[in-house]
Amino acid sequence: MKRPTNRWAGVGVVIFAGVAVAAVTRSPGALVAAAVGVLAAGYANATTAPSPALAVSRDVSPENPDPGDDVTVRVTVENEGGFLPDLRVVDGVPDALRVTDGSPRHATALRAGATATFTYTVEATRGRHEWAPLDGLARDAAGSTETRTEANAETRIECVPPLTGLDAFPLHDTAAGRVGRLATDTGGSGTEFYAVRDYRAGDPMNRVDWRRLARSGDLATVEFREERAADVLVVVDTRDDAYVADPDAATAVERCVEAAGGVLAVRLDAGDRVGLASLGPRFTYHAPNTGRDHRARLREALATDDGFAPEPGDERTVVYRIAAQLRKRVKSGTQVVFCSPLADDSAAEFVRRLAAAGHPVTVVSPEPAPDGDADSRTRAAAGIAAAERRLRLGDLRSAGVRVVDWPGGVPLPVAVARAKRGWRS
Repeated sequence: MKRPTNRWAGVGVVIFAGVAVAAVTRSPGALVAAAVGVLAAGYANATTAPSPALAVSRDVSPENPDPGDDVTVRVTVENEGGFLPDLRVVDGVPDALRVTDGSPRHATALRAGATATFTYTVEATRGRHEWAPLDGLARDAAGSTETRTEANAETRIECVPPLTGLDAFPLHDTAAGRVGRLATDTGGSGTEFYAVRDYRAGDPMNRVDWRRLARSGDLATVEFREERAADVLVVVDTRDDAYVADPDAATAVERCVEAAGGVLAVRLDAGDRVGLASLGPRFTYHAPNTGRDHRARLREALATDDGFAPEPGDERTVVYRIAAQLRKRVKSGTQVVFCSPLADDSAAEFVRRLAAAGHPVTVVSPEPAPDGDADSRTRAAAGIAAAERRLRLGDLRSAGVRVVDWPGGVPLPVAVARAKRGWRS
């Protein structure tokens, strides 16, 4: 798109004023000024608008960084058209990536067939990040007209954090001595005594009641309360209200994703069937399952799926519809771990409805970080929001819901250990 820059817009006034003054005062200086203005106007009109044709390539290293890693971006711009006396470009850095060194902006003159290279560094964050087209602005030598253009080269990085961060995360109603394994009313193998029955051919020798055999001569088999793996669904609150944070801190959603990754890892390691879902406009659901492939899918989804995006989307959330859709997918007996800052009453209502349906629920709630640079009115509003959140936490605890209140600056394992001391088994 070509357009005038209006850089020489005042030249006409100079010419008119110079001629007028010269006519009245017969001053040679005024006449010279008018003549210079005429020459400048002629120069501006004589130059032609540039027609840039740019090609861009990017070298990104590393392409699969860990969160917090420095990623170096080397951009090469090639002029495939005519001479460009004044070229300015801005690279299309993904919104979620922060430039930590160098600049994605560059200005240069570029002859036909020549290239220009510049480098900058971004900090990697969780997710899949794609570069937008590079924007270019070319001006003629006089600076009187400019042409906007863009060039693109498909460029992306993928940052998939490991599922770590927790050593333990107990579930409701665990069997004695086996955190996370659920006790049943069926006899079989296990650790808790259940009953003694008559011996059957093929019973394991280590379950024969040898004392009874020695006492009465009767063969009997000891049965223990059978344990089974738990079904666990980890739900991350990704509604717009959950993206609360100090501008310089991680959003509550980012901390919820971190907590979800820790719970997934611990419960999968314990042999439970674990699923993952998002409560937000970009609904995502992975049914509880086990195995190495399932673990890899959950890790990939938590890092790159749009349902857990680092930034809020443009979609509007109809909370009750999404919550109802999710509740329908939670099968009987499934335990739910809900990761949410509980920034509004809708999040707490979602938990209450799950609990009312008979699902054991544990809430992991990162405390939103306050904005230290906010004005007094914003700080007052944040104080009210914090008080309302504390009331929600208290109401859920009173309803029998386990709650992990996770303040900023406190490691998640410490927050879990503190909360566990107040839980009933």
